[in-house]
Amino acid sequence: MTITDIQARAASLIGDIIMTHVDTDAQLIDSGLVDSLSAVDVALAVEREFGVKIPPSEIDVHLQSVHTLADYIAANRKV
Repeated sequence: MTITDIQARAASLIGDIIMTHVDTDAQLIDSGLVDSLSAVDVALAVEREFGVKIPPSEIDVHLQSVHTLADYIAANRKV
């Protein structure tokens, strides 16, 4: 799975949770697309989908954008 594939899948997962389309270039927390409750849902979905756990204290860091989330997933995913 390429980084582009991860970005697209992550954007889709987030979109399913917040019930709106999310571009891979979207800023998530700063724009208000993802709030604290949906951030937890995203973290759980990432763990289910990719097998990557986001530590609770780092959720806000890794959910700044779809790109930062995809980079974190790619770096921590077991192939």
